[in-house]
Amino acid sequence: MFDYFSNPLNVLHLSSKVLGFGLVMLLAGIYGAYLYNGHLPIVALVSMHAMTIIGPTLLKIGYVMRLLAQHRLGISLARVVA
Repeated sequence: MFDYFSNPLNVLHLSSKVLGFGLVMLLAGIYGAYLYNGHLPIVALVSMHAMTIIGPTLLKIGYVMRLLAQHRLGISLARVVA
């Protein structure tokens, strides 16, 4: 298990999956909790509201994983000049 996380390329690929899954959860949660006009069972409604919290959390975790993997790989990030 630790060998998987010691390889920065594995962490980079996993971070992409976590970012994508977090985005899907966030968008589905927003749609189901706030935009859908039909009736949902209370369990589904609570799940949709929970997804609006868990989705951004996964986005943050995936972003930090991506930054750490890029740092370990030595990939320089683009500089922004203001």
